[in-house]
Amino acid sequence: MPDIQSIMTDMLRNIIAMVPNILTAIFIFVVGYFISKLVARGLKKTLEKLQVDKLGDKLNEIDMISKANADIKLSNVFSKAIYYFLLLFFMVAAAEALNMPAISDVFKGIFDFFPKALTALLIIILGLLFAEFMRKLLETAMKSLGISSATLISNFIFYFLFVNIFILALSQAEINTDFLSQNLSLIIGGIVAAFAIAYGLASKDVVANYVASFYATNHIVIGDRITVDGINGVVSNIDKTTVEIQTENSKVLIPLSKFMNQNIEIHR
Repeated sequence: MPDIQSIMTDMLRNIIAMVPNILTAIFIFVVGYFISKLVARGLKKTLEKLQVDKLGDKLNEIDMISKANADIKLSNVFSKAIYYFLLLFFMVAAAEALNMPAISDVFKGIFDFFPKALTALLIIILGLLFAEFMRKLLETAMKSLGISSATLISNFIFYFLFVNIFILALSQAEINTDFLSQNLSLIIGGIVAAFAIAYGLASKDVVANYVASFYATNHIVIGDRITVDGINGVVSNIDKTTVEIQTENSKVLIPLSKFMNQNIEIHR
């Protein structure tokens, strides 16, 4: 039967032998903590001077983020990210000093993943800004063409771009997205096809008016007296979809598509 006294003695010796390693690990962690704090604080002030937070303000204006009541400040996001990155570095060093491979391997795994996660976050931020820019550009262009569903279509394009950018960010973080990509492509393809057919049928008059606008503006000007579809009057306004005719008693709005399949008399 083992001697209890000898067992206790061996345990005490092991603990005493570990004391220098424990003190070294504590010292590394404490020093690392303060260094991480100082670097993060300095980075935050630098980013604020570079006015990086203006990008954050643009992110906050995006409908998806504003509805979530999120207040993104990029100087805080990146300074916190660098703080935890440096802190992880010193935690790995502290675990090495303790000579505990299991703990050290866990911290190393997190430390190795961190730059990939930071890159993925940067891709998502830039991707959101790009998707919002395209949404506004397309919405403005379609509204100028008189397309009634401009907001709906531009929002669909925004989410389509964002989902693809999000998948790209996950891939950058080395997260397997094969299943998600394959199924998402089928879903988006089906939605796009259904939407294109439905919208094509619903907006054929808008397209016809848009094509007719080229014809009308080349042959009719404001001030002309015309007769179209039995209506006689003076052209008082022409826009992307209609011609406004002032008759003796009222104003009549005629869709431009009428000018493609009706005989028009111009009295000059």
